[in-house]
Amino acid sequence: MADELKNMPVAVLATHGVEESELMQPVDALKQAGADVSVLSLDGAPIQMFNHHDKGGTFEADGAIADAKPRNFEGLVLPGGALNADRLRTEQPALDFVKAFDAADKPMAVICHAPWELISAGVAAGRALTSYHSIKDDLINAGAHWEDSEVVEDGNLVTSRKPSDLPAFNRAMIGLFAKRTLGART
Repeated sequence: MADELKNMPVAVLATHGVEESELMQPVDALKQAGADVSVLSLDGAPIQMFNHHDKGGTFEADGAIADAKPRNFEGLVLPGGALNADRLRTEQPALDFVKAFDAADKPMAVICHAPWELISAGVAAGRALTSYHSIKDDLINAGAHWEDSEVVEDGNLVTSRKPSDLPAFNRAMIGLFAKRTLGART
């Protein structure tokens, strides 16, 4: 599994309030699969993580979202955390990043509250996905087909509901991203 995503450049968009497990566990899984992971914050500064409502650790970002080019990445992860997703869905550089990935049909892994970013980027309509239960109505009202499952895959998109879904989410994310690397090699 260490070479499944060998050197695949993956961007992770996060800001203050990101759910710690939903940032750390996918990043660790991607690195173990050989991906070259860049965590991008709004300003390139360290990110204050949370464990639901309580402050967690901090994470050193690798750069700023606005300075990164979506064309330089082959995978995108949007971790959850209500504060994180609520802020990122109002930031144009983050929305432009998501739109560029969707337009290029590049794989995206999105968990918990992060589907809000898909709504605000205008890429949720018509998609089958899941999320944290509290944003179900938001997704349905945006035209998505919401499903209460630990993982939902739809084309270039894999979504999950919450931290307890992380093992299944990480497997599905690696599988989806590996399809991209196989396609690039053939």
